[in-house]
Amino acid sequence: MRLKSALQCGVMLSVVAWTVPAFAQSTAPQADDGDAIIVTGSRIRQNPLEQDSPVITVDQTALARTGLSAVADVLQRLPSASGGLNSKVNNSGNIGNPPDGGGVGAGSAEIDLRYLGAKRTLVLVDGMRYVNGASASGIPSTVDLNTIPANMIERIEVLQSGQSPLYGSDALAGVVNIITKATQEGLQASAQFGTYRQGDGHTQDYQLSYGVKGPTTNVVFGVSYVKQEAVLTRDRKTSQFPNPGQTSCSDPIGGCSSAPLNGFIDLGNGTPVLTPKNPPLNGRGRYDPLNPTGPNSDFRAFTTADRFNFSPYNYFLTPSERYGGFLSVKQELSDNINFRAKLVYNHRKSQNQAAFLPLFVGPDAGNGNLLDTISIDATNPYNPFGYTLSAGTSGDTPTYSTVRRRLVEAGQRTYSQTVDTMTMSGGLDGSFHIGDHKWYWDATAFIGFNDAKQLFTGNINAAKLQQALGPVADCVAPCVPFNIFGGAGSVTPEMLAFVAFDEKARSSQQIRDYTANLSGDLFDLPAGPVGLAIGYEHRFQQGSFTPDPVITAGLGADIPAQPAKGHYNSDEVYAELRVPVLRNTPFFHSLDLDGAVRHANYSTSGSSTTLTGSVLWKPVADLLLRGSYAEGFRAPSIGELFGAESRSDAPIDDPCTSAAGGLFNSNPTVRANCIANGVPANGSYDEPTGGQLGVLTGGNDQLKPETSKTWLFGGVYSPSWARNSGFASTLSLEVNYYDIQVNNAIANIAPQTTLSRCALLGDPLSCASITRTNSGLISRINGRLQNIGDIKTRGIDVTFNYRSPETGVGNIGFAVNGNFLLKYAETFPSADGFTTTSYRGTTRGFPDQSYPKFKGNAVLDWSLDSVSASFTGRYIRSVTEADGRRLGNTFYGDVQLSFTPNFLDGRASFTIGVNNVFNQDPPACFSCTGPNYDPTTYDVPGQFGYARISYKM
Repeated sequence: MRLKSALQCGVMLSVVAWTVPAFAQSTAPQADDGDAIIVTGSRIRQNPLEQDSPVITVDQTALARTGLSAVADVLQRLPSASGGLNSKVNNSGNIGNPPDGGGVGAGSAEIDLRYLGAKRTLVLVDGMRYVNGASASGIPSTVDLNTIPANMIERIEVLQSGQSPLYGSDALAGVVNIITKATQEGLQASAQFGTYRQGDGHTQDYQLSYGVKGPTTNVVFGVSYVKQEAVLTRDRKTSQFPNPGQTSCSDPIGGCSSAPLNGFIDLGNGTPVLTPKNPPLNGRGRYDPLNPTGPNSDFRAFTTADRFNFSPYNYFLTPSERYGGFLSVKQELSDNINFRAKLVYNHRKSQNQAAFLPLFVGPDAGNGNLLDTISIDATNPYNPFGYTLSAGTSGDTPTYSTVRRRLVEAGQRTYSQTVDTMTMSGGLDGSFHIGDHKWYWDATAFIGFNDAKQLFTGNINAAKLQQALGPVADCVAPCVPFNIFGGAGSVTPEMLAFVAFDEKARSSQQIRDYTANLSGDLFDLPAGPVGLAIGYEHRFQQGSFTPDPVITAGLGADIPAQPAKGHYNSDEVYAELRVPVLRNTPFFHSLDLDGAVRHANYSTSGSSTTLTGSVLWKPVADLLLRGSYAEGFRAPSIGELFGAESRSDAPIDDPCTSAAGGLFNSNPTVRANCIANGVPANGSYDEPTGGQLGVLTGGNDQLKPETSKTWLFGGVYSPSWARNSGFASTLSLEVNYYDIQVNNAIANIAPQTTLSRCALLGDPLSCASITRTNSGLISRINGRLQNIGDIKTRGIDVTFNYRSPETGVGNIGFAVNGNFLLKYAETFPSADGFTTTSYRGTTRGFPDQSYPKFKGNAVLDWSLDSVSASFTGRYIRSVTEADGRRLGNTFYGDVQLSFTPNFLDGRASFTIGVNNVFNQDPPACFSCTGPNYDPTTYDVPGQFGYARISYKM
């Protein structure tokens, strides 16, 4: 404990000394021939040592230092990143499909910059667009980073600023440009094994690549295999119940499910809710209508202790297995013309899971499908009540409310994905001279395919269940009468074989992208050459989602979905101009102006023209000051435009409930509006607040593009005196202020707003969007995607880099990267117009997302001869939940030690490391939909150790 405290104090002192902790940043990329290259943030070639955009560059060394096997996990550690899907997010279909038509993206991984959502961060590979992911639950608008083999990556450039004028749609928050290997000589191979201290989450990572570099031909090919095993929620203390610190379902805090193992039977009409007490597993139970819970009845009153604890049945870390390969070829056709081709293939198997199916049957079940209309016939051999439990579908009065039961006999619900991704590109590039000025050109064609299949086990066919619960005379072979009242174990394999089915879904995406670019110097001014870049891009994208036919027919017992498909094409032209104004004059070592414009024409959302301009001023050689303004746009995605109606389940408070927290009994206006909306006037509707309600959403082909405005001001100080004096080989400090506003944000009206507008204002449109059962329960809330919101965010990024010269005690590096969030607010429709909500310093649980006022990383590394070591500190400032609960400050520490023995000529390297060396648990969260913490921000509990062997020749 003393060692742990001392290390923490030492690291925190370093943090305070530099104001912010940080993420490792590599040196600037270099061209093989020493020529100017394209660096993300500009289309005009430049000396990479004079990079003037706010770009974080993560190279292979920085990737290896993390010990992580997924590129997304590395990028999500950036302070400017705000999470996104990853292997810690167990988003199964049981919580429903999000409103944007993209599906839950199970098993995929994304990058989200500036908290603006992954769909507003553009991911490029070698400067070109990549195929979007597919996970067989919708049509995502984001790239699945798990489809890109890690050993083909040379470096990753993260532009921390919006740049739609240069790169087109989606680049509102920033750009992630993954640069792949173009050349390599010889063999590079590595093997890594890692595991958590608890003995789970085993990870295997094997990478191999080989390159041949000839006089005119370069060939690089490689293969990779990554397998990650699961971490179960039952194996971590923080997630064993629905709420942190909870020890039983009878705890007043609640949270356990009303679909228990034995059953929940609500006959209505004031009778108590029943559950079997000594259930005859395969026979008809006794029921005493005069004393339903008495000695002559096999039922007793349902209590909170009977509720089902679903928490131990989920994943903390989802299992996945990926293998793939790549081939890159460069052939010089002449002194100034090259042919390039690249082929990439990746295969992924992954899985998400949830607890046993909660089967809800009856008029108040709230499924919104056939299950709500099932009547349990008096002749069903397991019906103990002596009469038909009628759902009231024939105009008669319902004779029961709902029967609920965990279908434990069917096993846990599992969602298993198989995803195949293939991309191919080919093109020509070259150069020519006009006078003394060199011009560069390229023309490339890119084709990408993504195909995903998902198998869901544990579902029920509602039509077959209706037959098995109906008149016994209609249940002829292969039908087997179903025992829904007998408690856990009463459903026999024969019953299950008739009503259960394996749900199969599929989704696919395709992109065809054709680009042509030209850049060079137009003419010389006294301050230098005027640079120009122009280009054209034609892109075609299509996507489809095909759910199981049983689901399409509305006959599933889980989340409903409908097929969807769509496509669009775009034609875009851009131009960038860079003008040097002053050079080597007093107070103006250099002054450059840069501007760009892009015009895009989308077949679905019309035309858009965006502009950007920047001023780059060096008052002295060591100090760069910059200011820029950029307009942005994001065309609606295929899922947003064409996504079919689907349901998500959200924790929502209904103002119309008579339970604690509702307004029915205390507000006459609310009471009148709720009664008009279908709530019983007698106040019998008492749905507990905070329950999950179904929200139906779908695409909207009338959507318009989102737009944005980004202001950026910053500076970089890199003193030459430090290098000249021998104090440092690298020393730089960079500070950037950003201000982003997104207008016409695409979203659905929040279901809580719809309920409030109906209850408080009697708004006809809102009330028409709510469907209730006869007892007042909400069966669905309709919400269509619209351009209805605004988002504003601003903050400060700080980056510090230091590397010492070679000394007798080794080489020391210190890198710091941090983000101060000054504002994050969303303006969306509310019950009384529009409401602006500030999320800075808070966490919200649906969807999971935390907005700390500060996040930062710091890396301290040392090397001497054949030994190197590093310590990485990651700090996340505290956030608060909506009810005021505080998620405390969190500090993670990662250590790594490498040995490259001289007697092996430096060919082999041996590495060991521990992530979360202080065994820091994520802060407990009561409102999070994840396993009691925010998986987009914090790590899985436990220390993760790994060992790696690398070899090159």
